[in-house]
Parts: sequence; C-alpha cells; structure tokens
Amino acid sequence: MKRLELEEIKLRLEFLTHWTGDTKFIQREVEFKDFKTALAKMVEIGFIAERLNHHPDWTNVYNRLSLKLTTHDAGGVTLYDFKMALEIEALLS
Repeated sequence: MKRLELEEIKLRLEFLTHWTGDTKFIQREVEFKDFKTALAKMVEIGFIAERLNHHPDWTNVYNRLSLKLTTHDAGGVTLYDFKMALEIEALLS
C-alpha cells in the first residue's frame, strides 16, 4: 500500500473531525464514562482490527482511549488507516 502525502491526509482528515495526524500516523482520543465502557469499546475495536488485519497502536488509562493508526509496512499513513478510522468512527457514533 502506498503511503499518502500530507496534503491528501489533511484533506481526508476534514471528514474525520475527531482525528488529527500527519504522514506518520493519524490519531484520536476518546473519553468514556468509566473503565468498563472503555474496555468494552477496545474489545469491539479489536474485532474490527482483526477483520481488517490492521491493528492500532493504542493506550488506555482508566476511561480514556488513545488510538494511533499507521501502516508499519509502508512507513506511514495509507488508505488502510483511513478505512480503519472510518470503521472506528461508525462504532463510536
């Protein structure tokens, strides 16, 4: 998969209002009401990641989940990252 240029990334991020990023990765932070809810959403995102075979770099601290998407094989952001971000957004909305 071809790595995207910064201008294309910025254009695509206009449609993902909760996400920011650059050529290295796109990212989003989400705050839930409690740890249990954050953990449940992590599990659901994990199933998406397995289905797409595209896994996020993420951290969880209590009710906060930080997600970073990058395509390691391409050395930066690709269309795979945006596909994953769109599926995560559909899950969270």
